[in-house]
Amino acid sequence: MERLHLEGADVFYRADAYEPERGNALADALRDEIPWEQHRLRLFGREVAAPRLSCWIGDAGTAYTYSRVRFEPHAWTPGLAMLRTDLAERFGLNFNSVLANLYRDGRDSMGWHSDAEPELGREPIIASLSFGAPRRFRFRSREIRKVAIEIELAHGSLLLMRGATQKLYQHDLPKTARTVGPRINLTFRNIVGLGGLVV
Repeated sequence: MERLHLEGADVFYRADAYEPERGNALADALRDEIPWEQHRLRLFGREVAAPRLSCWIGDAGTAYTYSRVRFEPHAWTPGLAMLRTDLAERFGLNFNSVLANLYRDGRDSMGWHSDAEPELGREPIIASLSFGAPRRFRFRSREIRKVAIEIELAHGSLLLMRGATQKLYQHDLPKTARTVGPRINLTFRNIVGLGGLVV
């Protein structure tokens, strides 16, 4: 995997983690088997619909709180369970949960944020898999709020974030006026319990 040049961070990228044919089959299966929802989020004192479809999946006891909303995990689907095993066997990465997002077109997006919720631990390891239309993904420093790097996440790609990445940087997936097809993004992560132990 290629290491991205972000000072103080630990970010790696592999564009061809999954070959196109396998990526196509995975995208089709995941689109059908995941129970997609449009979550309601609390922003600036009001409740708004998230600009994408999502689903929180994980082992028992891996509830996740985001934007002051608590999400209980859905059960692992066959495709997601297979990908979890694949990440462990091919890359030595073990996870107990995953946030699945479906970006239906260029109007769906994710604003600037860090995955720094307490239940993810002090230095979370997050493996982000993308299937479908390539989309622009950016990092910016949390201190100076200036874009530090921008990449296009390819179909079948793996982006790995760990170490101090979430403490030092935010990331986003901006809207685009271009005509783009749907994209599924899976961010595998670990919910930790007391003392930093994985639940």
